[in-house]
Amino acid sequence: MALAELGAVVLDCPDPGALAGFYAEILGGTVEGDADWADLRTPTGQTVAFQRAPGHVPPAWPAPEASQQFHLDLTVPDLDTAERQILSLGAKPLDTDTPDRDWRVYADPAGHPFCLCAC
Repeated sequence: MALAELGAVVLDCPDPGALAGFYAEILGGTVEGDADWADLRTPTGQTVAFQRAPGHVPPAWPAPEASQQFHLDLTVPDLDTAERQILSLGAKPLDTDTPDRDWRVYADPAGHPFCLCAC
């Protein structure tokens, strides 16, 4: 029997509205909130939240002495098309040089790693 129910995944960042907007462009949905907290409510009913964290330092990736903390896997039908779109939104490539893999690693504008994964 579960003791709790997952309400949301929350990402610390310097600008919650901007980062929520970045993910809304990728996942769809609506953004609600203020300068300290923003919720992205996706079309599938999932919520991703963004919390202002003064002095936020992005995780180091792939530095072996530091962990990536966590990452999001985002499933897409076409890696090349999705890559062009997320780069235009401000994502930065971290590990995209292996063309035969069905996933690629990027950083969002606040530096959090995330993966695009082929369906």
